[in-house]
Amino acid sequence: MKYRFSFLIVLCFGFGFAQIPNGYYDTATGSGYTLKTQLYNIINNHNDQGYNAIDAFFANHDLDVYYENDNTILDVYSENPSSSDPYNFTPDVDQCGNYSAEGDCYNPEHVIPQSVYSSNTPMQGDAHQLLPTDGRVNGFRSNFPMGRVDDNNLISQSGISNPTQNGSKLGENLNSGYSAGYSGTVFEPIDEFKGDIARIYFYFATRYENQISNWSAYAMFNGSSDQVFETAFLNILLEWHDMDPVSTKEINRNNAIYNHQGNRNPFVDNPSYVTTIWNPQQDNESPSAPTNLVASNPTATSVDLNWNAASDNIAVTSYHIYINGTYNSNTSTTTATVTGLNPETNYCFTVIAKDAANNSSAASNEACATTLSGNTNTVD
Repeated sequence: MKYRFSFLIVLCFGFGFAQIPNGYYDTATGSGYTLKTQLYNIINNHNDQGYNAIDAFFANHDLDVYYENDNTILDVYSENPSSSDPYNFTPDVDQCGNYSAEGDCYNPEHVIPQSVYSSNTPMQGDAHQLLPTDGRVNGFRSNFPMGRVDDNNLISQSGISNPTQNGSKLGENLNSGYSAGYSGTVFEPIDEFKGDIARIYFYFATRYENQISNWSAYAMFNGSSDQVFETAFLNILLEWHDMDPVSTKEINRNNAIYNHQGNRNPFVDNPSYVTTIWNPQQDNESPSAPTNLVASNPTATSVDLNWNAASDNIAVTSYHIYINGTYNSNTSTTTATVTGLNPETNYCFTVIAKDAANNSSAASNEACATTLSGNTNTVD
């Protein structure tokens, strides 16, 4: 599983653990877009190492020492955080090259596509927005924006499955819930890395504040230098940032990039900067915790959940379901059926309420249930 730190821990202790130089963020004292500009002034003018330097960086710093711990390339498009990976890449040896199918090789993925900024420097070689990924999946993602895919409207393409072998997918954006407002084609990484992707986008919007208004042709950008993102995509990124907190992997990578090019991703160092800049609503009141969570009706692969509604000064908009402390799914109702579970396994569930301002409640009580054997469907 991914090693995560809660926002509280990151906020209280992250500055020591993440090896941030003394005084690095001393001038980041504002809020809203004023804070964003202050951060821009801190992280701009980094020492561009160039695009060709990223291969060596990947081979030294983007290794799997978190899941299988086998020192293969950590590819967010093939990593399976809960079981064996479908394939692995050896650093340097399996670097593309040519590819025709998923699993052939890896190459650099520009999280913000090169076409957005015409492959210009220093954006092209900025290690903060470059990740090693499966070459075929990188090509499948193409230049499409990141979003929340509607599973009923996936894109077909020869030579690759959709979803991919680790569950990443390409299709029409789900134009409802937190992803409402866009219906074009989007690419969606697995939940394990959604926060990583969101914080890369927030970094990019801040680091290139002085240029980004020129890149409004990209669907995710709105032509401004302050909000930067179209509202639909901003809501998606805020949700992803919240549901997938900063990981040890991100902290270590941020430190390595600082040594590589001399600047940091502020949103890894201090996740609260995200909401201070992009979500400074007057509503700072968190919902109450959901109560009386009950887990019932286990089958071999599912468990039913129900709970009493939380209250909020404005309104509760969604409930986030966690299994053994890890985010699983969300719903707008007070019932859910959690699927995809393993037979004869004990699972413990909690639920957190959220409001429109992205305030989160405390966790509900914990409710546990054990799934049935594989050949049994119901409890007598």
